[in-house]
Amino acid sequence: MITPFTLASLPVTPWKNGAGETREIVSIPSADAPFLWRASIATLGQDGPFSLFPGVDRVIMLLAGSGLWLRGDDLLHRLEPGVPWAFPGEWPLASEGITGPGMDYNVMTQRSRARAQVTIASHALRPGAEGIAYVLNGHWQLAGKNYSPASGIWWQGETPGELVPHSEEASLLLAEIRRHDQIPDRSTDE
Repeated sequence: MITPFTLASLPVTPWKNGAGETREIVSIPSADAPFLWRASIATLGQDGPFSLFPGVDRVIMLLAGSGLWLRGDDLLHRLEPGVPWAFPGEWPLASEGITGPGMDYNVMTQRSRARAQVTIASHALRPGAEGIAYVLNGHWQLAGKNYSPASGIWWQGETPGELVPHSEEASLLLAEIRRHDQIPDRSTDE
């Protein structure tokens, strides 16, 4: 299944604390947890705590706005635009230094069953059978169709084929999802 989306078409859910809102791209259900993996784009309006997600790994990347700080127990991390950062969902973090409206991308995976690899691409590539591609700049051909900034596709169970840039300034946020039952066990290799 390959599903196209645009930022403008995603449903908006306000945060309980009023500090922002989330636009969910996809949430793949799981029989024993709220999701197997989930991706969203959030708007940031003010500083505040992150929700806790025990047993979940997260990758966050600032899409718009100036850099900000993420503070937790014995941790101070500078989040800069365009740089993915991975962290455990049970870490108690809060954002600091939001000076104006911003936007971030989040992908979360159930740690015991999947992991996400988030990269920024500017060249043609062929991803695996599950993931998300979101156009940051320029124009791209994704699954045989043309896409511009703030649009993309998510897919599951089939590869979208080659993702091809169609302009010099083209950049793409790619999140590839690998389920643990699909990752080869190399521990028995000699």
